[in-house]
Amino acid sequence: MPASPTTPSHEDEDLLFRILSQLDKAPDASQRATAAAVGISLGRLNAQLRAAAEAGLVKVSARAGPDKRQRFAYALTTRGAAEKIRLTDQFLTRKFAEYDALHAELTGTTSGLVPFKYRTKLMQNNLAPIPELYVSYDSAQKLKVEAAELKSHDLSPRQICDLELLMNGGFNPLKGFLNEEDYNSVVDTMRLADGTLWPMPITLDVSEDFAASLEIGEDIALRDQEGVILGTMTVTDRWEPNKSHEAEKVFGADDDAHPAVNYLHNTAGKIYLGGPVTGIQQPVHYDFRGRRDTPNELRAYFRKLGWRRIVAFQTRNPLHRAHQELTFRAAREAQANLLIHPVVGMTKPGDVDHFTRVRCYEAVLDKYPAATTSMSLLNLAMRMAGPREAVWHGLIRKNHGCTHFIVGRDHAGPGKNSAGEDFYGAYDAQHLFREHQEEIGIEMVDFKHMVYVQERAQYEPNDEIEDRDNVTILNISGTELRRRLAEGLEIPEWFSFPEVVNELRKTKPPRSKQGFTVFFTGFSGSGKSTIANALMVKLMEMGGRPVTLLDGDIVRKNLSSELGFSKEHRDLNIRRIGYVASEITKNGGIAICAPIAPYATTRRAVREDVEQFGAFLEVHVATSIEECERRDRKGLYKLAREGKIKEFTGISDPYDVPADPELRVETENVDVDNCAHQVLLKLENMGLIAG
Repeated sequence: MPASPTTPSHEDEDLLFRILSQLDKAPDASQRATAAAVGISLGRLNAQLRAAAEAGLVKVSARAGPDKRQRFAYALTTRGAAEKIRLTDQFLTRKFAEYDALHAELTGTTSGLVPFKYRTKLMQNNLAPIPELYVSYDSAQKLKVEAAELKSHDLSPRQICDLELLMNGGFNPLKGFLNEEDYNSVVDTMRLADGTLWPMPITLDVSEDFAASLEIGEDIALRDQEGVILGTMTVTDRWEPNKSHEAEKVFGADDDAHPAVNYLHNTAGKIYLGGPVTGIQQPVHYDFRGRRDTPNELRAYFRKLGWRRIVAFQTRNPLHRAHQELTFRAAREAQANLLIHPVVGMTKPGDVDHFTRVRCYEAVLDKYPAATTSMSLLNLAMRMAGPREAVWHGLIRKNHGCTHFIVGRDHAGPGKNSAGEDFYGAYDAQHLFREHQEEIGIEMVDFKHMVYVQERAQYEPNDEIEDRDNVTILNISGTELRRRLAEGLEIPEWFSFPEVVNELRKTKPPRSKQGFTVFFTGFSGSGKSTIANALMVKLMEMGGRPVTLLDGDIVRKNLSSELGFSKEHRDLNIRRIGYVASEITKNGGIAICAPIAPYATTRRAVREDVEQFGAFLEVHVATSIEECERRDRKGLYKLAREGKIKEFTGISDPYDVPADPELRVETENVDVDNCAHQVLLKLENMGLIAG
């Protein structure tokens, strides 16, 4: 039966695929050379090019020269590049199916190349190249010029991580940010709409204003934070997601104590965009460039070394002796080479920064056999989604050429929920991974919690020690390690390598030598500024570190003079204060902040900014609204009561009382010196100042 006029035949699509591929490969070739390369007449080529230009796949421009047969030049548009990627996938799927049928006819056995549940397995061989979303260098140069005229979206750090892994094949089989149908399916079933296993929604979240400015089918440029165009996207879908439902299904609870849920509700844009991506260039990384590999670069490296079985070790922490023993055992059990594959994109707030971690990895890499071990860095934005994340990590490592993957205890767990309980069970991730292991196409190597047995001077799985009543079992938790580092206490060699401890001590000196932030919050007139000034003087009297006061009124005058008092502007003002405080803390100084800071979400964001570099002490100045109104030296409460000041905290706008501050001080019938002294005692108790 002839094909429908509205549905291109396989022959038509194959021809378009060959033409677009040739234009991408040789954009400056003449029409005659292009026709010869594709294998059609010049007249048919020109007809095809006109149709492609009308469909927005090819851009036609005049070309100077004496030859009238070369009056026009043709180049792929953003949409044409995306269509080429789609057709490539479709072409390979069909050709592999044809080959499989021929293989079965000749040999009576399957070739293993047929698509599995609609996902194209380019080869079962883990070392074969996988599809990328980049166009050729010449096409990329032309697309950059075209993309400069498009509406632009400035990517967040998380979106840059996602885009890089989309473009380089790390998120294969995704061809772009999820459309609404795929998003809903992934959230509810851990599968794309076509049935392919994929547990994590990869979405482009944007503001309502930006989303409203776009038309469906429009192309947008995707830029990094310096304005460099990394790729383009054709917007096929635009929707407002149910983020509470996403949190429940993907992360197991709509609880802001989960860092990804907090990001979802308080950082991510309100609207999601979906559509195919065309890669122009990969993000630039100036750090550890020799350690960063794309999936195809790693596969080529494994081919060169002759590695066939590779076990990947995922980590977001420094390597200690327990990790070394765990990886040695995994490689032995799988009879495989070892790839140490740490995440250097975005991890959990409060984790050791990736610069320090990579220095730690490099310091102990020579303790592994060089012929059987390698290390590569993965620019992934983790979601800390536990079981789902483990499956996601397995798919990503499969794309990087690995055959085995270590899933440990509480894999990608975010810690405690709001009720003080673990978000996920210790071995939930292993159970879910094992359930989908065959479909992922990578074998799990599961390991329990490793502890040190003193009598045998070795690490062993805690659950497998049969004579535990007769031996001494030693272990240091992450909390205990941080305490020992903060207080300058000894870290035994049985726990970690001296080289790792030295690197950690460089970044995390004893608390009494670290920078820190004291963040006062409370109603207007509660006494924040007065106590902050007294504290500043006392700390300056002690000496040792520079002290900076970021008072609300002073910041408003010098840093945020253009801002009003809407919720958006007040949040922005507090985030500015937090940024400055984090820079002061990072550089070993003391920042004292004294804004009203009425919103708990914003205070948490400031805490996370600061705690990357040092301690954060939240002080709630708990003066009652009645007492603040009685003091009212500036007459602000009176004006607010009369309606002359809009959105006034405590009167016409809410104040989120801190649920669990490090310190709460009462100022009624208590003098300022006593309040400041309470803060000093707390700082001493936290080890931030000498007693």
